[in-house]
Amino acid sequence: MACLGGEETFGRFVDYPFPAVLEKRLGKPCVNFGSLFCGVEALSTDPGVLNLVNQSDLCVLQVPDLLRQSNRFYRVHPRRNDRFLEPTADLLGLYPDVDFTEIHFVRHLLEQLSATEDARFELVAQELREVWIRATGDLIERLEPGVVLLWLHVQRQTGSHVDHIVPDAAMIEQLRPLYADVVEVSVAVSARSDALEDVMFGTLQQPIAEHMIGPSAHREIAEHLLIALRNLN
Repeated sequence: MACLGGEETFGRFVDYPFPAVLEKRLGKPCVNFGSLFCGVEALSTDPGVLNLVNQSDLCVLQVPDLLRQSNRFYRVHPRRNDRFLEPTADLLGLYPDVDFTEIHFVRHLLEQLSATEDARFELVAQELREVWIRATGDLIERLEPGVVLLWLHVQRQTGSHVDHIVPDAAMIEQLRPLYADVVEVSVAVSARSDALEDVMFGTLQQPIAEHMIGPSAHREIAEHLLIALRNLN
């Protein structure tokens, strides 16, 4: 089985991310193809990873991040999709009052845009939704094994408006003909779940570790996936 996704699949600061837990529980190889800082763009443009995933019997695909993708308003780095490269002419025209020169990350960009609290931001959000549906659908169609979508809701600390710009049920439903099942799980980052003491990190890495999910969250994800995988068999 192949597990494809972002930093939650990768399991930063965790000894046994959920693919490792699944491997132990299922007694079959479960290869972790999780990658830091990626979105659907990085996942779908790595031919080496896709070739390996397509040699598996089944693929667990973590639902990709909605923000980290190039669209008609901005461009992201092709591998580190969290990095904002440049605004397009459409975004410059929509937000002539925003200075983009000191913005380097997608999240910072969207926080700046949403701070204006006007109708312009909904145009950007709708564009992200439409591009995400097309790109994620194209990715699933390129995956030859059956696909189980892992739809994670990660509770974070910030409470930012940007945290609510995520794939919703209607978007997941539009992809339904392409996947075998969907597993929906809600977990909290370490700082919110009292799991920080179980996370492995260096002294200077604590601010990063606080925003990652811990071992108990990975075990919970694995338990939910196990139910779905056994039902498929």
